[in-house]
Amino acid sequence: MSTLFTPFSSRSVVLRNRVVVSPMCQYAATDGLASTWHLVHLGSLAHGGAGLLVVEATAVEPDGRITPGCLGLWSQAHAEALAPVVAFCRTSGVALGIQLAHAGRKSSYAAPWDGGRALAPTEGGWVRSAPSAVPFASEPPPTALDEAGLRRVTTAFVDAARRAVALGFDVIELHLAHGYLLHQFLSPLSNTRTDAWGGSLAGRARFPLEVVRAVRAVVPADRPLWVRLSATDWVEGGFTLDEAVDVCRWMREAGVDLVDVSSGGTTKTPPPAVSPGFQVPLAGRIRAEAGVPTMAVGLITDPAQAEQIVASGHADLVALARAMLREPHWAWRAAAELGVTAVAPPNYLRAAPHLRPA
Repeated sequence: MSTLFTPFSSRSVVLRNRVVVSPMCQYAATDGLASTWHLVHLGSLAHGGAGLLVVEATAVEPDGRITPGCLGLWSQAHAEALAPVVAFCRTSGVALGIQLAHAGRKSSYAAPWDGGRALAPTEGGWVRSAPSAVPFASEPPPTALDEAGLRRVTTAFVDAARRAVALGFDVIELHLAHGYLLHQFLSPLSNTRTDAWGGSLAGRARFPLEVVRAVRAVVPADRPLWVRLSATDWVEGGFTLDEAVDVCRWMREAGVDLVDVSSGGTTKTPPPAVSPGFQVPLAGRIRAEAGVPTMAVGLITDPAQAEQIVASGHADLVALARAMLREPHWAWRAAAELGVTAVAPPNYLRAAPHLRPA
């Protein structure tokens, strides 16, 4: 028996296995609207045998995009553009998630293949907002969000979550990682506020928890709410794993059902040692000490490695990103190597062993 290919339940949603396609930015939208690229890209990944496919970081307001090409869900028009993508992915039987995000001070950048440089408002960019007027790099300082701005962002997350629910997404995930807005509030490196939204860990966690509670209130009780969290900044004086454990306990109490554990992103400082599965111990500690299911992510590429992660109890799920871009049907190979079966469209059943109809 393979633990990786056993079902996993989160509220009423049952994943057919524990392989997850991680959200991956494509920078292929126009004004936030999904394009044919998303249909082909996500459609291919949906039919690869994974248990869950999560749509890329999707901005809750225009100024929350990382780049002008990022996907958005801030209007009904955006929901309508995404609907055909969701409908086609549904034909595969895979569960579908969407990651709702706001980039904060890490917004208004060019796409990576266009240099990834900061964009000024005069060249298609916009004024960034953040917890504090502390820039990420050498771009102009962002505008610190005032009370009205905090209410606006919270409402934007809630409205986007409502649209995601109406589209039929099985899992809603909030992005609290990689140095984006909600993570910026958690980290003392980017949150230097002295009011009730900063200072102590409880103060820094106040706004992310407010967003979590507001979104949980509009997501049906039978549908799971997950978060992606950077469990450490990897920088002295930044957000720590000890703090992450406390925040995860609070989020569990606020209705979060699983934590997708990543790390870094607040600064350009890389992790001290990047190797296969280097973030798995972070997921293991949060799972053990915060009492919440976790998903491990980061340089997970080998089926035996993925099997060991879930079989040993370090995490409940594993998420793959770059490995899925290289091999959209990774789950088929994993099933063959682990001696079990994976699902596939009937059109593809002759392609490989250890496949069964979806």
